[in-house]
Amino acid sequence: MSMEKFVPTPNCTDIFEPDSLSIEQALAQIQMQLMPVKETEKVALRTGLGRILAETIISPVNIPAYTNSAMDGYALHHADLPATGTQTLQVIGTAMAGQPFIHKVEQGQCVRIMTGAILPTGTDTVLMQEHVQREGEFIQFFAGEQAGQNIRHVGEDIRCGEPVLVEGKRLLPPELGLLASLGIAEITVKRRLRVAFFSTGDELRSIGETLEIGQIYDSNRYTLYGMLQRLELDVLDMGVVKDDKQALTHAFTTAAAMADVVITSGGVSVGEADFTKEVLSDLGAINFWKIAMKPGRPFAFGRLQQAAFFGLPGNPVAVMVTFYQLVQPALHYMMSGLTTSYVSLQAKCSVAYKKKPGRAEFPRGLLAKDATGEWTVSVAGQQGSGILSSMSIGNCFILLSIEQGNIDIGEWVTVQPFQGML
Repeated sequence: MSMEKFVPTPNCTDIFEPDSLSIEQALAQIQMQLMPVKETEKVALRTGLGRILAETIISPVNIPAYTNSAMDGYALHHADLPATGTQTLQVIGTAMAGQPFIHKVEQGQCVRIMTGAILPTGTDTVLMQEHVQREGEFIQFFAGEQAGQNIRHVGEDIRCGEPVLVEGKRLLPPELGLLASLGIAEITVKRRLRVAFFSTGDELRSIGETLEIGQIYDSNRYTLYGMLQRLELDVLDMGVVKDDKQALTHAFTTAAAMADVVITSGGVSVGEADFTKEVLSDLGAINFWKIAMKPGRPFAFGRLQQAAFFGLPGNPVAVMVTFYQLVQPALHYMMSGLTTSYVSLQAKCSVAYKKKPGRAEFPRGLLAKDATGEWTVSVAGQQGSGILSSMSIGNCFILLSIEQGNIDIGEWVTVQPFQGML
């Protein structure tokens, strides 16, 4: 009797294998095969939050449009500032924001001025009202003030004709305000990336269904939905697809026809009941990778007809880790044409952590400052790839490189805060 060679399925407990890809290698290969969205549309500025700018914005005006006061106080010429002692000036009027003082201010005179008001002709310095004593139509103040202080100069923020925002920029609240300050009511943005996703597995049930022995509720779809929604995408939830070749073929064909990206969780191993690999091989060009990371194996990427395909592991934490480390950067590139990176910082590890060199690991951590103001990090509960509560308890990933071995208490490690990523 002949026997086929046994090839073990990669999983998160395996040690490093020579043909495993590093995360950096996987990201590079993924990006090489992706095309950013080209189609654009015009939208009202107020609806542009989270959208990707499809044009470089050139400022049509100066911001500020005129030199104005940065303080409530008194506008004068710097020649009236005393080198020693005190100075007395006559107040000849008031400049309000939107109601400028139209006369010239001579030496020995000043104007009461409010924040944002145009600087009157003949003045170039503003005294804070707290530094001035006023009696009737005269003010008195001491030496020590600086020439040109408390002034906002024309164009010091933005100059007319200069680029303000570049193509590919994601529009956040500051960008909306910036564009509004330029008088721009409509913007050209990239069309939203369309992403279809579903879970695979006979054991999975949707919320509301009754569980029988051996069945579990599908949490991955809700996690994926939340992660995708945060990216301002058009999201299509296709539910749970059973481990059936006909059902999988229909699901993949439908998803690829409707979306730019198809994402699945589960079914990318080589188990007897997993038909995903077989169906994908028939419909597209898919790479099934062993990636030197924990959690996060196995992982699939390639083309499914015209759509990009990402096959994530089935374990809940592995889904989130592979999404944030591999899929989300790829989606950002497809949306904007720009590469992205997450903020990281150094922290002292407050606990010991066992790790073998050979793969990158992503323990979930609790980042905080100690009494001295230094960043410290501890491990957020149990770290199994099926323990989703560790993502809820934690507030960061602890980034442990392929080469890293055991971590001792007090050792400095790199952490990646969830804030700004999740």
